[in-house]
Amino acid sequence: MAGHSKWATTKHKKAVIDARRGKLFAKLIKNIEVAARTGGGDPEGNPTLYDAIQKAKKNSVPLDNIERARKRGAGEEAGGADWQTVMYEGYAPGGVALLVECLTDNRNRAASEVRVAVTRNGGSMADAGSVSYLFNRKGVVIVPKEGTTEDDVTLAVLEAGAEDVNDLGDSFEIVCEASDLVAVRTALQEAGIEYESAEASFLPSMEVPLDEEGAKKVLRLVEALEDSDDVQNVYTNADIPDEVMAKIS
Repeated sequence: MAGHSKWATTKHKKAVIDARRGKLFAKLIKNIEVAARTGGGDPEGNPTLYDAIQKAKKNSVPLDNIERARKRGAGEEAGGADWQTVMYEGYAPGGVALLVECLTDNRNRAASEVRVAVTRNGGSMADAGSVSYLFNRKGVVIVPKEGTTEDDVTLAVLEAGAEDVNDLGDSFEIVCEASDLVAVRTALQEAGIEYESAEASFLPSMEVPLDEEGAKKVLRLVEALEDSDDVQNVYTNADIPDEVMAKIS
């Protein structure tokens, strides 16, 4: 999991300092709307909605925007779009596998934007199933280090189904089966441990180590994909060592 941890750290830090906050806000708002539509508008009875709202709050999305998105999704307010989740598969330069998760109200537009971003940045699209087998659907919970230790976190989540607790530098990453995500975050709450985010993710089962040039190409492609309003998440099996990331940062 070492490579994944470095990548997760990079993504986390990038999100904090991302100048394109408008795009980030839009993606977080979409998550809230879809979660409310799928599981109901009460965060207490809908863990996915609860976590989507928490993530939006921690990224400074205005409370009014959050509440309007919740109401639209729950049908309490008009104007919600018909968001659909679509997955695209492909390869980045260097044979790095790509999973691109879109949340869109226009499949044709999403497909076109993903294809353009991938091919213009040295990648190629792949048939469904040709890349996804390299990833496992997992629950990922991020816990800030402040005020807690790895032993505290491990003890709290072990019986709830946690598989791994990884040190990401300024936070801990808990990995579990996606079906155990609610149990793990509930265990943290009961132990009085605050978590930063809890969501289902795709983690690679094998990784491709990259040098500086390869890392630059892959990051450029990922950023091009993230520029699309339809793209919610980009998953790769790139392993970018700390020393390489330090050079290109």
